[in-house]
Amino acid sequence: MTDRPDIRAAVERRLKRRHAAERRFRLYGVLAITVAVAFLALLLGRIIEQGHSAFVTHSITLDVPVDPARVDPAYPQGANYDQMAAEALLVRLGVDANTADNGRAVRDLLSPDMGFQILAQVRADPSLIGRTVTIEAPVGDSADLYFKGEISRDTPEEQRVLTDQQIGWLDQLERQGLVEAHFNTGLFTRSDSTQPEMAGLLGAVVGSALMLMVTALLSIPVGVLAAVYLEEFAPKNRLTEIIEVNINNLAAVPSIVYGLLGLAVFIGWMGLPRSSPLVGGIVLSLMAMPTVIIATRAALKAVPQSIRDAALALGASRTQTVFAHVLPLAMPGVMTGSIISMAHALGETAPLLMIGMVSFVPGVPEGILSASSALPTQIFIWENAAEAAFHERTAAAILVLLVFMVVMNAVAIVLRRRLERRW
Repeated sequence: MTDRPDIRAAVERRLKRRHAAERRFRLYGVLAITVAVAFLALLLGRIIEQGHSAFVTHSITLDVPVDPARVDPAYPQGANYDQMAAEALLVRLGVDANTADNGRAVRDLLSPDMGFQILAQVRADPSLIGRTVTIEAPVGDSADLYFKGEISRDTPEEQRVLTDQQIGWLDQLERQGLVEAHFNTGLFTRSDSTQPEMAGLLGAVVGSALMLMVTALLSIPVGVLAAVYLEEFAPKNRLTEIIEVNINNLAAVPSIVYGLLGLAVFIGWMGLPRSSPLVGGIVLSLMAMPTVIIATRAALKAVPQSIRDAALALGASRTQTVFAHVLPLAMPGVMTGSIISMAHALGETAPLLMIGMVSFVPGVPEGILSASSALPTQIFIWENAAEAAFHERTAAAILVLLVFMVVMNAVAIVLRRRLERRW
């Protein structure tokens, strides 16, 4: 029968169609991956393009005379050190320091950090009053953007924040070697500030760390124990089926719902401190717990039944079997699921906004009850700021957050590969 030409032709046509369908399927798969990678590269490229400049800053070194007529040794903080720095800079530029307009224009080029540094030195050593101190401080945010090329001289003067006179002064300072570009360590050693050149991520990083600590301490033990009970001890009846269905549904609940729950229960009813890592950690633990339970149950199911039967046959109790044999063998999957759920919690913003972590917090939190910010909310605050210099710091903060999440996911992958057992 197979030697008939019509049957052979039909078989060949079907084979051609099947092979063509397989080639199309592979092509669609490659095309889908290419599109996904292209969008990812576009996203990361845009963030890096906008945020890489925030890792570089410009500082100015200036000799500032501390006028004894304007500084009271008994109350040094009462002097206007910003004005002294501006006058010293005008003298260095060869400009009349007695003109009010010149004073205001040059102060806009300096950061308030210069005045704070002078005050700190005078407090530490009152003998500096009447002498000249050398200060290295960041330039103002607009001057920093000019040195980075974000503000162009070719732009009409009425459309930029720097006047032609100020740009001329900046060029003169650069020619004199007073301005230097270097790595922006302040981005990681300072907390939030109303001045972009003085704003950093330290407070947000510490707040996120405290919040994740609370989240891990609450969600991982409770989630793992709940999964162990449901998988190994709970009877299979209607009640456990309802519980399992609701756990799966909770994993898909929008995160802002947990924020509303935290606002109503933990802040409104229990009176816990608003915008604290404690409340944020509790809210995120409720959000992460279903993921931990689901991942742990999947890891427990992957352990062969023969392990349980062998332990029971040797006289071990049900509890000994689970905690001495089954759970240790499932631990790679448990750890992977827990780390991934923590990484997911680290990037959540909506529930933190609902519990007040969007407020301005200039310092580093001292504990889980202190007012704090977090990396996601810090990004939200900076993106909504009016100053253009905050926008590059927004992209830089996104890069820092992505690095943390990539590291956490990489740790999960390494742990799985090193500890995973194949049955």
